[in-house]
Amino acid sequence: MDDSPLLAVAHRAGNNIADLRAALAAGVDLVEADIHLYRGALEVRHRKAIGPHLYWELWLELHRRRDLIVPELHEVLAVAAGDPRLMLDLKGPSLTVAPRVAEELRAHAPGVPLAVCTRRWTMLDSFTDDAHIGRVLSAGDGFQLARLRARLRRERVYGVSIRLGLLTAPIVAELRRATDLILAWPVDTEAALARARKVGVTGVISKNLPMLSRIVERRDRRPALEFPDGAALAG
Repeated sequence: MDDSPLLAVAHRAGNNIADLRAALAAGVDLVEADIHLYRGALEVRHRKAIGPHLYWELWLELHRRRDLIVPELHEVLAVAAGDPRLMLDLKGPSLTVAPRVAEELRAHAPGVPLAVCTRRWTMLDSFTDDAHIGRVLSAGDGFQLARLRARLRRERVYGVSIRLGLLTAPIVAELRRATDLILAWPVDTEAALARARKVGVTGVISKNLPMLSRIVERRDRRPALEFPDGAALAG
């Protein structure tokens, strides 16, 4: 089991302003926010839209849009106020979300080192000229992981984010030859955390804020998280 200090990433906490503030106050290393482009607005939400009036979450939760408070990206950036501890997960069917997010960051958080993550890797090309943005390739199924492993045999990348159930210690050891940042999700229980440590990932993405707080409190040092331009999170 790898006892190296883990990065603590608050899963979806950036989708709600109160949760964002709570996660930042808890001292997590990154706060994930899901970004959708909808009717010209960069909405911060995990829920998917059904037409102009409804949002759904895995068909288990159906809500009217008018009953929800859905922040936009510029609001999240304003609350973060230059704090680099954001990881924006680009969602949705349209690749247009990526250049729009790049424009928004240049307008509202110029030069702030942030991470951008997506399972649609071509979106990350919109940030090629932004040296302070860490580009994280995500994989959520076996096919994507196979493609990711093939890509990392050819090139180094800033970071990867992979469903925990897909990972083994040999796979993580292989990935570590091409990246220093290997995030696993979802890690919401102590059993999942133990598995993440056992396979050797460098960070965990969790909705369990108390567990993330314990990870932060118990480590004797913050693990390294440097951005491509050399900027690093304060220790």
